[in-house]
Amino acid sequence: MSQQKLLARVVQVLGENNIQYMLTGSVASSLHGEPRSTHDIDIVVAITKSSSRKLVDAFPSPDFYLDETSIISAIEEKGMFNLIDASEGDKVVFWILTDEPFDQSRFARRISEELVGVKVHVTAPEDIILAKLKWAKESGGSQKHFTDALRVYEVQHDVLDAKYLEQWVKELHIEDLWKQLTDEAEIP
Repeated sequence: MSQQKLLARVVQVLGENNIQYMLTGSVASSLHGEPRSTHDIDIVVAITKSSSRKLVDAFPSPDFYLDETSIISAIEEKGMFNLIDASEGDKVVFWILTDEPFDQSRFARRISEELVGVKVHVTAPEDIILAKLKWAKESGGSQKHFTDALRVYEVQHDVLDAKYLEQWVKELHIEDLWKQLTDEAEIP
């Protein structure tokens, strides 16, 4: 199954099971900025233990790898779990929605976009910029995350909520990366 079909199927299954979600990561930054290839689909989910079996049943072995114990552990630890398409090797990384203020804010601000022929809940452009800068900082300066944030900023510059960005840049302590981004941005 192609990555696009995998994403469409995941979105359908989440919707059918009333599992709130938000597409994030490189797929979201490609949608809002400059497209680039990626092998992972990152999705933030608000999933309960009682919904974990439904998710596992929707992606059965041997076509998929999805472990219910890993899902429950991720829920308890506010971590992540993976769904792997055994035939293609594509991976969906499910991140559990945390109680952290930024996670709650960006989840509440998610937007709907048409992608791969389906309506998908996606991280808003401001939040993908902030998340990518946060991840760049936490990973010791990942150029990939920084460049993704920069391209979203350049493409979406005219429609971004500047006050929201300024507030979270301070709260996330990413002022240096934000300054670097705004200095390097090529805005027509």
